[in-house]
Amino acid sequence: MKKIILTAALCLPIYASAQPSSQVAWTADQLNFVKAGDPTKGEQLSKTCSGCHGEKGISISPNNPSLAGQLATYLYKQLQDYSNGDRQDPMMNAIAQGLSQQDAADLAAWFASQPPAFQSRSPMVYEKAENLVKKGSRDRVLPPCEVCHGSDGKGQVMDMPGLSGQNAAYTSATLNAFKNGERHNDIYRRMRLIAKTLSDQEIEELGFYYQNIRN
Repeated sequence: MKKIILTAALCLPIYASAQPSSQVAWTADQLNFVKAGDPTKGEQLSKTCSGCHGEKGISISPNNPSLAGQLATYLYKQLQDYSNGDRQDPMMNAIAQGLSQQDAADLAAWFASQPPAFQSRSPMVYEKAENLVKKGSRDRVLPPCEVCHGSDGKGQVMDMPGLSGQNAAYTSATLNAFKNGERHNDIYRRMRLIAKTLSDQEIEELGFYYQNIRN
């Protein structure tokens, strides 16, 4: 009970001072639409994605995320954000704008159905990251990372992505993009507000921490 109360208290300042940054509204109809995505059709569409994200959604490049096993709702939201321009990347903006909403739901369903990525373990010590994941930071009014991303790093419904097994360099680069404002499609600015408080060492360690979790 104490942990729940503390978590709520830590989260309040973040949500109270933030504004929405995406045009995707998670209504019941929208959730059901994504849930009904056709992975068979998505598999066909995914062939154009394999050059960057791997044949089965597991990327070999630290510059591109692995999509296998990711939450379908998160993947769908990212495609919509790319299409709307709420998330910026020249290649992904062009690709997403060529997809229908049904295409996006089908792609999301396909990647979500694939066995998730797992990178080779790193011997790096990540004590700072583990403290942030498990305990957060009272001094900085930060909730534990696991509140949103789960104790196993698998993410949670809607827009909380799974992080386990993701390439460390990609996760760290994403945190830096939130930190410097380059990426700004996080709902209520929550990741930008959190990332701005993180040191370079903490960001690097968090990347390795989540890479070493088997989803």
